[in-house]
Amino acid sequence: MGPALPDTPSPAPPGRARRRLRAVVAASAAVAACGAGAFTIANASAAEAGCAVDYQVTAQWPGGFNADVAITNLGDAPIDTWRLEWNFTDGQRVQNAWNAKTAQSGTRVSADAEAYNGRVPAAGSVSFGFSGTFSGDETSAPETFWLNGDECTGDTEPVPTDPPTNVTEEPTEEPTGGTGQDEWNPPSNLVQPLDEVWAHVEDTYNLNFRNFGWDQIMATGGTIDYCVRWDSQNTVNAQTRDAIEAKLQDQYDLWFDQMAGWSEFPFDQIEVNVVGWAARDRNLLQWSDDSVDVYIGDIRENAPQCSEDCGRFFHQDGNYSQCPGGETHHYDQSLWLTQGMGGGAGGDWGQRMGQEYFVNSLNSSQITIYLHELGHTFGLDDFYDWTPSGQCCFIMLAGSSSTITEFDQWMLRDWWRHLKSRYGY
Repeated sequence: MGPALPDTPSPAPPGRARRRLRAVVAASAAVAACGAGAFTIANASAAEAGCAVDYQVTAQWPGGFNADVAITNLGDAPIDTWRLEWNFTDGQRVQNAWNAKTAQSGTRVSADAEAYNGRVPAAGSVSFGFSGTFSGDETSAPETFWLNGDECTGDTEPVPTDPPTNVTEEPTEEPTGGTGQDEWNPPSNLVQPLDEVWAHVEDTYNLNFRNFGWDQIMATGGTIDYCVRWDSQNTVNAQTRDAIEAKLQDQYDLWFDQMAGWSEFPFDQIEVNVVGWAARDRNLLQWSDDSVDVYIGDIRENAPQCSEDCGRFFHQDGNYSQCPGGETHHYDQSLWLTQGMGGGAGGDWGQRMGQEYFVNSLNSSQITIYLHELGHTFGLDDFYDWTPSGQCCFIMLAGSSSTITEFDQWMLRDWWRHLKSRYGY
């Protein structure tokens, strides 16, 4: 989604999530080494190939379900494109999918990469999801997966090579930027793609827009206050409530740790607070303390809404005079957690994704969809129809990387470089 006001995708079919079904298997896949650079002859071990598949039923209701599937490349060379296949056993039928092209013949299902997420780097991962139907009382996970025609084995295997072997790549140029740098000095291999990205931004977006995440943190002195839109019929307790706030801080740190001290960026850390929760029913929020504001029954976009009088999206002039409690009770962004949703959306208003996905990821170091959507809040673009020169895998290229990369970090810095003068830097 675009950096300002993206169209919100329709959620997958609704339903009360009853349980989480997970199947983790490993698949071997022959992959070819590729890439450019300088090489020297040295002793080296044979390349290895393999992958892991994580299949999760994230929501289930009578006759229907949602599932997420993640493929991790365990080999030491990239996979250039992928097809994942499996057999269903409970009469399941795939209805629609996101981040993959699916087909089904009888019980056999295939999922093919989209144009933007076909390449999976070594140690990288790609994910997709789908909605489906089933017959009976349950929907079981597939027992076996095949990646690019190879059956799951759980082990990596050597990739045959032709002489000459024993080839290793010489060390690449070390990045010249870093904490405390004041100059625009990205690594030489990133200069052209960064220039391409910014040219695309200037051609596509209105840079006079005044509610980017940058505008929000400058208005608050380096703080972001959230209100959670609990768009779910599942209950949430105080422990999970507090864990969500802590995880939001962790994820902000992943983006902004590299901004501290760079090119007059004024904050060592962006402080993140959750100040409110909105739900359809007060009984869904299982705590009695008054540590956060609670909004019940205010429905907008067919979802619980935090008070508009307190939201920056609705009061970009900073006038919160009608907010109960005044400015200290305002919120800058919404974390919109929708039961059964696949994928995500992000913009100046906040981030939206599946409730089960986010909560089930609280013990993960990185919540990939959230990190991607948070990038949009700070202006970073999507790359559905093009890829910057020489770049295959970065978190803003949906499905190509599960982590923030060096290229992502330099794109974030580039936004500050171009916008900082509006704040007097």
